[in-house]
Amino acid sequence: MEILAQLLPFIFLIAIMYFIIIRPQQQQAKKHKAMIEELQKGDKIITDGGLIVEVKKVENNFFSVKLNNDVVVRLNKQSVARKYEDEA
Repeated sequence: MEILAQLLPFIFLIAIMYFIIIRPQQQQAKKHKAMIEELQKGDKIITDGGLIVEVKKVENNFFSVKLNNDVVVRLNKQSVARKYEDEA
């Protein structure tokens, strides 16, 4: 019984850390992965580097994206920060 009383605070702290730190990160990663999977041709995205680009082709691990008028490059799917929504 004494062992349980001594371990109870540690178990409580681990539970708090799970619900405050670990679980929200897992949910955010799941939302980000779903957003990347839903991207399709014509969507505008913001890269980790801050570039706003348009998706031209979806591949397994890469996107072909358009930077300027005729500049098309390949972008790793892990480099996508978020989908660009025009606020205007």
